[in-house]
Amino acid sequence: MIAAYPGKLQIVVLAAGFSSRLGQPKALGRVHGLSLLRRTLKAASGCGADRIIVVVPRNAARYRVEARGMKVLWAVNAQRARGLSSSVRRGIAAACYASAILLLPADLLHLKNRDLFRLMRRWQSAPRRLAARRIDRTGAAPVILPRWLYPRASRLVGDVGLRELIGQLPADSRTLVEMPSAAWDVDTPQDLKDARRRFRPSA
Repeated sequence: MIAAYPGKLQIVVLAAGFSSRLGQPKALGRVHGLSLLRRTLKAASGCGADRIIVVVPRNAARYRVEARGMKVLWAVNAQRARGLSSSVRRGIAAACYASAILLLPADLLHLKNRDLFRLMRRWQSAPRRLAARRIDRTGAAPVILPRWLYPRASRLVGDVGLRELIGQLPADSRTLVEMPSAAWDVDTPQDLKDARRRFRPSA
């Protein structure tokens, strides 16, 4: 487990997107009674990070209900119309004193603690390196961003996530980690329908 002390590692859950392809707020999509946001927070809450920050849109009362009983901080993204990069920037601003930030999408239905722990352990072994989920030869979120990369990530614009930044880093500045449970996200109504059909509540 990551040692929890102020300024070490903070988790930022990105939940402010428009979810235009899904047709409803992605974080609030439900599978067998639990929202994707609550599932993500349950996976993150046992990781020993200093704190969990959730980036949400304005008028986020329904999001707050999904986090009932959990200790989280809220960061409102009033500029979410500017794309995914605006949520990344808002999350970095909210956790700017952390040594590193774990940026976590809110729609990873099958995400397991063990894969988050694997990512964290690999980052601990080389804390100056960015650590990300491996996708082929590059990486994607979940991603642990060390502080020296905050300015570079904050310059992202539009609907651009961190994959481009990860791909531009030299091999000795990044660590790519296998995270099987993070492979399936929910983008479309069919994805959500498939998840409801396939996901076993007892899993």
